[in-house]
Parts: sequence; structure tokens; C-alpha cells
Amino acid sequence: MAHLTQRRPENVSGDFYVDSTCIDCDTCRWMAPETFYTAGDQSAVHHQPSNETERLRAMQALLACPTASIGTVEKPHDIQQAHHSFPIPITESVYHCGYHAESSYGAASYFIQRPGGNVLVDSPRFAPPLVKQLEKLGGIRYLYLTHRDDVADHQKFHQHFGCDRILHQDEINRSTQDVEIQLSGIEPVQLDSDLLIIPVPGHTKGHTVLLYNNTVLFTGDHLAWSAELNHLYAFRRACWYSWTELTQSMKRLANYSFEWVLPGHGRRYHSDRQTMAEHMQKCVMWMETQ
Repeated sequence: MAHLTQRRPENVSGDFYVDSTCIDCDTCRWMAPETFYTAGDQSAVHHQPSNETERLRAMQALLACPTASIGTVEKPHDIQQAHHSFPIPITESVYHCGYHAESSYGAASYFIQRPGGNVLVDSPRFAPPLVKQLEKLGGIRYLYLTHRDDVADHQKFHQHFGCDRILHQDEINRSTQDVEIQLSGIEPVQLDSDLLIIPVPGHTKGHTVLLYNNTVLFTGDHLAWSAELNHLYAFRRACWYSWTELTQSMKRLANYSFEWVLPGHGRRYHSDRQTMAEHMQKCVMWMETQ
């Protein structure tokens, strides 16, 4: 938990604050930008919540913070309400899980509720309040893992829900050697009629993305939105395998049509299909100049 003795001086006065244990993962800043901002190489509070909506979003960010670096001066009376608000709806059937894991450097995970069996996309912390909510939503059939970095508490979710985990063979290590469904190669895999797994080697050798219902693309660390560039982009400074391969993977991905980009790291993006396609082309053109 956050400690007042470590409260950063960049915080404005008031109830919410960020302490010096912040790892600059960006979670709070995109979840509640009206409250949190970048101050140096860490986050801080630039505006105290001024209404119920802002306070709930700040509390959600507090609970999602992977290092528990966000605190309140007063004991929060609405902590249970914030717990019960997870997972947070994004579309009619897609949710943001919250409870980001430090072992995944604060990567976001998502939940898909579907008749053919629910899907957990990458692993959050195995937080009891979240687990109870996922039980109410019907449990988990598949735990799809985009790549090796964001597996967090996958074993606990598997043991609790009996879900089949999915990960590319090139991402397997000691902690994931027992994954039930191990993918191979670079050909797309049709897991179900509404679930298409697309290999996108580059960030890591076996990275894959998941296209749900030809609408929502879960991109892990492959693709995100850049407010600075004003288009979709890939992480040039966090490419652990091959930028050349990553560029080729992005070119192939640009042939698909979708409306949502939901990344593990970075900002999400939503638009009509034509605009999304244009941004994908801008992304590829930008990558070829790097």
C-alpha cells in the first residue's frame, strides 16, 4: 500500500496521492487522466476528484495500480463500490479487468463474455474481488496469453477456473511449460468462429494478437495508440526480438478489419473501420522510417 511518508511533492494537496514507489507504467494516467498526470518519470495527482464519477475512476486506478503506489489520506468509504465496479465494460461483451500485475509491468488484461465460453486475455492479479465478479459473469473457458511478459497469475486462474491456457511455443518458459494449448508457426489460428489468433512476431518471437468478432483486436505489446504521433504505433524502444519482423507482422495485420485496439501497454483506440485502416497504414509507414 502507498505511504504518506513517501508521498511525491508533485502531488497537489488533497486526499489522493502517488508515492515514490511508482514505476511509471501509465495505468492511472489513462484510467483517470482528469486526476493523474506525468510528473518527471513517475505519476502524480494534478487534480483531486471533484464529483462521484471522477472519484470512482480515481479509486479504480488505485485498485488497478500494480505497485499499490496510489493512496488516500482518509480511509476510503467507497472501496467496496470500486471493487465491485470491476471488470469495467468497454463494449457490450468486452471488459477491462483492472488489478494490473507488477510482474507484467502494469499490463492491462481483458475479459470477453461470449456464449461459446468466456476468454481472459492476458493475466491480471488473482484478486479475490475480481475472481468473484468473473465467477458471476460465467467463469473462464480460455486464458489467452499474447506473449511471455504478461502471464502474471495464469497458474492461479487455471487452477481456479479449470481454463485452458493458450500461448505460442516460442514464448514458453519454465513458468508456462504446462500451458494446455501451445501454438506454432505464423499462420492464423481460428480458435472459434469469433476468435482468430494472429501471430505477429517482432516484439517477441512468438507474440500473437487476438481478433474477436472481427471487431476488437487485443494487441498485447504489438500495437497501441500514440497521442504524440496521433496514429497507431509499435514500441521501437521495447522491441526484444526483431524490428524488421515486427514491421512485416504489422503489414500483414493491416489486411484485417477491426474497430478497437486494446493493448496490454499503451493507449487503446476506437474508430470506424476506414479510419482504423488509415491509421494502420500510417503506422506501417512510420515503422519503415525507424
